[in-house]
Amino acid sequence: MKTYVTRRLLQSLLVLFGVSFVVFFILHLTGDPALVLLPPDASAEDVQRFRQVMGFNDPFVVQYGRFLSGALRGDFGQSVRHGESAFTLVVERMPATFELAGAALVVALVLAIPAGIVSAVRRNTMLDYISTVVALLGQSMPTFWLGIMLILVFSVQFNLLPSSGRGGLGHLILPAITLGLFTTARITRLTRSGMLEVLSQDYIRTARAKGVGDPPVVWKHALKNAAIPIVTIVGIELGTLLGGSVITETIFAWPGVGRLSVQAIYNRDYPVVQAAVFLLSSTFVLVNLAVDVLYTYLDPRIRLR
Repeated sequence: MKTYVTRRLLQSLLVLFGVSFVVFFILHLTGDPALVLLPPDASAEDVQRFRQVMGFNDPFVVQYGRFLSGALRGDFGQSVRHGESAFTLVVERMPATFELAGAALVVALVLAIPAGIVSAVRRNTMLDYISTVVALLGQSMPTFWLGIMLILVFSVQFNLLPSSGRGGLGHLILPAITLGLFTTARITRLTRSGMLEVLSQDYIRTARAKGVGDPPVVWKHALKNAAIPIVTIVGIELGTLLGGSVITETIFAWPGVGRLSVQAIYNRDYPVVQAAVFLLSSTFVLVNLAVDVLYTYLDPRIRLR
């Protein structure tokens, strides 16, 4: 186990290195941040002086080396827009993003797993057809359209829920549903296919032949053995929710990392974007590592080496 975890951590470091390089390279193709941050009437001398102070005149390799050296110490530089530590700005927004992603995942699991199980157990019935259609609709609806429709109905039309900001439970409901429905569709379909495969196994038929009722067969025997692909997709989806909440946070003015990243991209605030991507990538890698370790609990036959 220790050897496996060590190897995965080394692989994760390589992944994070690759992500940091790609993001750093792409950001530097977007243009000169000095032209955005300085007033329109700034002289050429002012622009040149600003570039020199901020280090934008240095070669790409030198800038990347400086960034990588600071990142290893947890220092991503100062935000060129806010004048504060980029790392601090991102860390301050992380709880809001974790809260939204966690709530969206809870919504997805509460809806998807029962729907997938019922759809598999009642295969080719009306419940199965309804579950399949709803899953396809959930995966087909654009997030921005769904968010706007929820705001129009529940905030504008009926004035039941707030349309923006972060506060109590009411502020969390609409963005969590918006972000969670797409994930709900995928988990539902995977749960259904996994359960169908397990329910056709010989040991399930043997259990039923011995007189074991449907609830124990489904929840005790079938679900546990179908859990590995479900846990895999849940781990992937959690990482996707953390990194893919940009649209939802923007629509609902949710003060998370996604919204901060969008603002930083518009402002060409390189340090903030790099810090956000690095922290979210690290979280995604750690979640996947935890999922791999969880496999050994779900299936004792699996050995991590």
